[in-house]
Amino acid sequence: MNLTDQVLAAFLVYGLPVLFGVILICSVGIPFPISLMLVAAGSFVEQGEMKLWQVVAAGSVGAVLGDQIAYGLSRWGGRGLVDRLGRRIGVENKIKEAEALTKRWSGAGIFFSRWLITAFGPWVNVASGIARYPWRRFLLWDVLGEILWVALYVGIGYAFSNRVQYIAEILGNLSWVIVGMILALILGWQLVRYVRPKAKAAHAK
Repeated sequence: MNLTDQVLAAFLVYGLPVLFGVILICSVGIPFPISLMLVAAGSFVEQGEMKLWQVVAAGSVGAVLGDQIAYGLSRWGGRGLVDRLGRRIGVENKIKEAEALTKRWSGAGIFFSRWLITAFGPWVNVASGIARYPWRRFLLWDVLGEILWVALYVGIGYAFSNRVQYIAEILGNLSWVIVGMILALILGWQLVRYVRPKAKAAHAK
């Protein structure tokens, strides 16, 4: 079995502690298809093997706690620590993109990166910490977004219990499409802001 299969097998055997631990670790920044685990959790709820409120609570608390760890390490570790780690694991570009998203959208960027563009979530945590975004506001948007994310994916797993793998793959691909669209919009807006003053200056001459 590959790593994903092993973790899902452990989740089936040990239940909520595995769900909590894996989501916490991934929220800090370790890549893993946690959306698949949430969809699988929804399927287990539908089959009566788990309780809905326990799954939502464990997933939400694990996600929020992991986000706070990443935010705290970035805020108090500083730009130097983040840059060194980014170069070491090859994610400098992702961190820069997340910084642009955080500066542009502020709290809305934090909220939507929890559940709509989840691939950006861990890097937005880092960018928010570097930028010293107010912690209370970060916590508020984080909690709202993570609860929505967990409830949404668990609900999808519940509704499509017999097609878990297929649904998870669709959701994963859709997340990256949304990321690409948002990046294109940000870059396009930056280009317009850069070109417009020069065009006005040339016209004035």
